[in-house]
Amino acid sequence: MSRFVPSVSLTTARNGSSTRANELGMRPMQERAYGKRGEQYLLIKSPPASGKSRALMFIALDKLHNQGLRQAIITVPERSIGASFADEPLSRSGFWADWTVQPRWNLCNAPGSEGSKVEAVGAFLKSRDRVLVCPHATFRNAIEAFGVEAFDHRLIAVDEFHHVSANPDNRLGAQLAALMARDQAHITAMTGSYFRGDTEPVLMPHDEARFETVTYTYYEQLNGYQYLKRLDIGYFFYTGAYADTILKVLDPNEKTIIHIPSVNSRESTKDKIREVEHIIEELGEWQGADPVTGFQLVRTSTGRLLRIADLVDDDPARRDKVSAALKTPAQKTNRDHVDVIIALGMAKEGFDWIWCEHALTVGYRSSLTEIVQIIGRVTRDAPGKTSARFTNLIAEPDASEQG
Repeated sequence: MSRFVPSVSLTTARNGSSTRANELGMRPMQERAYGKRGEQYLLIKSPPASGKSRALMFIALDKLHNQGLRQAIITVPERSIGASFADEPLSRSGFWADWTVQPRWNLCNAPGSEGSKVEAVGAFLKSRDRVLVCPHATFRNAIEAFGVEAFDHRLIAVDEFHHVSANPDNRLGAQLAALMARDQAHITAMTGSYFRGDTEPVLMPHDEARFETVTYTYYEQLNGYQYLKRLDIGYFFYTGAYADTILKVLDPNEKTIIHIPSVNSRESTKDKIREVEHIIEELGEWQGADPVTGFQLVRTSTGRLLRIADLVDDDPARRDKVSAALKTPAQKTNRDHVDVIIALGMAKEGFDWIWCEHALTVGYRSSLTEIVQIIGRVTRDAPGKTSARFTNLIAEPDASEQG
């Protein structure tokens, strides 16, 4: 039973339309985007969980096989999102080709320095292989190293496009403007929130006007689910330390992502490691760490064993082990793989965990973009998942403080 939190609730029609595939294996949003596949500049505005990654696969394959483009480069803001573009046997669902990425060209998984990754982009550009996936930082550095002309006749797909800004100080924004000025590459941009927290425009009006836009709304997405029928969005105020209060809103029986507060916020104790330890202690008795996944094992008072993924850990080896376990393709459909994920800056945009029922965010967030992305972690349809919720746990305002 979920803990009570005052919430705004949305109940959907649950008519199954947004998850129903056509003869090519495309859901409605993907079919809508694919209908614009011939556009040189394409902007897909569609909510989290609507299938933007797969829509890009369909579009990219058509550009490579039917539109004469040499290669496709997919760039994502953080390494964990690279898993969204892993191999997909699209032909099983009726499409005419499969999506494959050679392991050496998924630079989100590559070890080594940033310099070696830029060198890898250079090697890819000279190769006959067709698809590369890399972080935004690597793409920015590769543009600086090789120039925009090196990307002629290639598809540049930018995931989480709201990271781009028309501000001249935004390197990625300036580079995309240069690519458009040269007009020899194709650009497909994808975002679940076409606005930025800092109020800067994503694109200048004259550049934005060159994009053909595909829009798919949250209403269409949620109404068309097969399983999820209710979304609650609520706030809960607390006094004292948030870790002492967290079980008032956290139900250990729900699949939950907890985003602890920024160390610069008033809610933070300034000791993020201790905060995670305190949350684990509140949930139950620590049983050790799983040697394969690195997940923390915690026995609750009812005897249930929780698997907790700690993405706050400062030890890179341990954190990377946990992150890799969360991305294991074989576990994507396993509801029992993990129960709780604790994160700080990770597991927000593009993070795909279909079983997540509760996004619990500690601390005030000034960016609407960030809130939309976090809510998107729970709005994925999954068997048996009929409800989901977002809770913002916020320190109660002190009436004695003078504004």
